[in-house]
Amino acid sequence: MNISEIYTLFQEFPIVVTDSRKVVENSIFFALKGENFNGNKFAKSTLEKGCRYAVVDEKEYALDDRFILVEDVLTCLQALAREHRRVLKVPILAITGTNGKTTTKELVNEVLNQEFRTFATQGNFNNHIGVPLTLLAMNSETEFGIVEMGANHPGEIKELCEIAEPNYGLITNVGKAHLEGFGSFEGVKQTKKELYDYLDEHDGEVFVNCDNDHLLGMLNKQKHIFYGNSEDAFSKARFLQAEPKLIIELRSPLGKLYIKTQLIGAYNFENVLAAVTVGRFFKIDELKIKEALEVYEPSNNRSQLMKTDNNVLFLDAYNANPTSMRAAIENFAAMKMKNKFLILGDMLELGEDTDKEHLDLMNLLSEEGLTETILVGDIFARLAPSDKFKSYETVDDLLVYLEDEEIKDKYILIKGSRGIKLEKTIEKL
Repeated sequence: MNISEIYTLFQEFPIVVTDSRKVVENSIFFALKGENFNGNKFAKSTLEKGCRYAVVDEKEYALDDRFILVEDVLTCLQALAREHRRVLKVPILAITGTNGKTTTKELVNEVLNQEFRTFATQGNFNNHIGVPLTLLAMNSETEFGIVEMGANHPGEIKELCEIAEPNYGLITNVGKAHLEGFGSFEGVKQTKKELYDYLDEHDGEVFVNCDNDHLLGMLNKQKHIFYGNSEDAFSKARFLQAEPKLIIELRSPLGKLYIKTQLIGAYNFENVLAAVTVGRFFKIDELKIKEALEVYEPSNNRSQLMKTDNNVLFLDAYNANPTSMRAAIENFAAMKMKNKFLILGDMLELGEDTDKEHLDLMNLLSEEGLTETILVGDIFARLAPSDKFKSYETVDDLLVYLEDEEIKDKYILIKGSRGIKLEKTIEKL
């Protein structure tokens, strides 16, 4: 069965399932494989639970005409998503970057949703499986698609672009992350640049922070829309404060427009301005942009301000790399309040730069006078000097300490890689 025939079935049953535990009535199951599982083995059970068809790539599991045998299930899923994207013909904005891509995606969605029926990547479904699922979840009512793209190896952004075929692109920034897969910072830049390259070849347009020299150096000759402080920027704004929440001043034809967000961290300034720029480019009224950005509340342990009975928490524990960690620490150090406390977790997937980057961060903490800090994870525990910092190998070890040691009346920054699970500390703080 070819993609056109499978797409005809998808049009009749337009729900895709990849998890046999989450079957939806009258859906199509795609039997994906992973290192520790083989979806083909569960295909029959999904039909028994209510799926209409199951796409498999091992002949022994294709038992009757409800099973669609293909050469490779993942490739089929991706091709189906590309076909659907072409049929829908909606404009698509692809967003990638080392830091801030999920927040920017959420902000852009809030803004564009003022005038368009939008559909954006859910959560962080931004990889070779998540992007196709995002596209396949769009329907005839969708007027604008916003697709987040993540990568940890060279070539991945190119592959995702070939599936989603975006018309517009935005790289939030480039920094040190996933160095184990990219090999170097230059590897990060070249991979993110694949979005610019794709749009250059396909007459697309890109939104670019003109204050970021790395991004400017990555540009080709494609159409671009600048935002930042430059006089030739399409959108210009000024950072006002981030204590505790971010406020920016937008220089607008309406005059000075103040946007008071629910986000923490000066580092979110660029993300907010990117969303403003996308909105203005697509003719969203600036007062509607302001309203959308002011009511947006972050979630999922990203840029959240939380008040407990004992402390005020600055929670940004979804992800961490040297660039985002440094920005968070410097932002926190610049805040004027007293009684600052930090809980920081290991940064993962840094390869041979692992020790250096963790040592650099500890030096930064010392330079900023932020010695009231607890470090969590194998790497920090191995490297941290015991005379300067408390350190624990796991968050569970830290929880034992917090049972006996009450931390009260503090402003606490919680930041670390997702795998460290620092969000578990919230209930103790």
